[in-house]
Amino acid sequence: MGSDRGALFLSAVTAAARKRGVRVGQPLADAKAIFPGLVTRPAEPDADAKALRGLAEWCGRYSPWVNTDGTDGLWLDITGCAHLFGDEAGLIRDLTERLRKLSITARPGIADTPGAAWAVARFGEESIAPPGETREALAELPVEGLRLPKEAALLLQRLGLQRIGQLYDLPRATLAKRFGAGVKAQLTDAVLDRLDQALGRKSEPVSPLGSVPAYRTYLRLAEPLITREAIEAVLGRLLESLCESLGQDHRGVRSLRLTGFRVDGTAVHLDIATGRGVRDPARLMRLFAEHLDEIDPGFGIDMMALNAYRVDAMPPEQGTVDGGAALADRDEVGDLVDRLSNRLGPARVYRLAPEERHIPERAERCIPAQKEAASATWESRKVQRPARLLLRPEPVQVMAEVPEGPPIRFVWRHASHRVVRAAGPERIAPEWWLEEGADFSRVRDYYRVESETGQSFWIYREGLYQLGREPTPRWFLHGLFG
Repeated sequence: MGSDRGALFLSAVTAAARKRGVRVGQPLADAKAIFPGLVTRPAEPDADAKALRGLAEWCGRYSPWVNTDGTDGLWLDITGCAHLFGDEAGLIRDLTERLRKLSITARPGIADTPGAAWAVARFGEESIAPPGETREALAELPVEGLRLPKEAALLLQRLGLQRIGQLYDLPRATLAKRFGAGVKAQLTDAVLDRLDQALGRKSEPVSPLGSVPAYRTYLRLAEPLITREAIEAVLGRLLESLCESLGQDHRGVRSLRLTGFRVDGTAVHLDIATGRGVRDPARLMRLFAEHLDEIDPGFGIDMMALNAYRVDAMPPEQGTVDGGAALADRDEVGDLVDRLSNRLGPARVYRLAPEERHIPERAERCIPAQKEAASATWESRKVQRPARLLLRPEPVQVMAEVPEGPPIRFVWRHASHRVVRAAGPERIAPEWWLEEGADFSRVRDYYRVESETGQSFWIYREGLYQLGREPTPRWFLHGLFG
């Protein structure tokens, strides 16, 4: 039971109430008059939407391309999937039988287009419109099957157009004249658009609930799984099958999702990611194994699917002489990064990546360790930078032979250093294209200097010497080489 502007109406009814004349959308007072013993409950649209989305995820056992349709329907693109259940009729039987066990009544519809399938599901006597026979399948169905606005459906009925087939040969100009101008002209466009979509004359893309996997492997089980050991055994078989397919296409997986479809009509997911393409089942199993305890099988998992959403090209690698694994599969650092990222979370394991910036302390940033490298690379830099930058440049006291020249001695952290070699300067100006009102008096001249003890420092002077002008340039130590 729901409400609209203070009035109570029925948002859903049971089969028993429907037999007594009660209908969806009927005012509560009218329904009570028809069926005095009617028992109602407040509608919970948010909970219903959440349950419908969960059911859509569970329907991923039939197709990876699934989404919700309004408040009471589901879309499934079963192209290339029906043969897994014998045929389309076999898929429908399996789906409706499983829903029946969950006390869910469903009206399935299969057709060449989403619009035709919608009409067949809600108004058709048969559940399947044979391929290429969409016009015949829709001809006798009511015009409401075109998913029309209520005003358009009522107007068509007033014009004597009750069935979809009556619209087929009706000249479009004639239909527009019958509807008239203004708002009714918009209804004409809605009718023609829906008719073209249903007949396949106009495309109607249906977006999936999530990303569509690049590779998918699954296993339907004779008996539901309830233990970790059983889940791990099935996962091993799925990984072997997936990696075999990846190997044939010379690809490696970067993002994987394991889905367990439970017998209670829900699904449970487990995701892992890698820093580079992988097609080694043992390595992928190690990443999954740390989280398998998080999978709650509920009353049992009767189907498992492994979806690869992100894959990279992975050319064949030369193995070792003794027939061992390729060098690429022995990347221990990459393996460690993947394990830590999947255990702690990808945002908690990071690395430094170069940034196209002039200011040294802004020329690198932290990114997740598994993320792809940015377009900039360390090797692309024309000027050598120290491997270690201080968190903040630290002031130093400098003695130079000439004001604009390199230092010959400096004091840092109370220690005096005599310079024996110097290179530079490298001048770095403020990033005026990024900073509004950039202060060009703070230009930097960087020098690489080497002390008599063999230490190598990166020092810069901020500002320029200008006779009679303040402030006097200051010196800072910004990094250490070696």
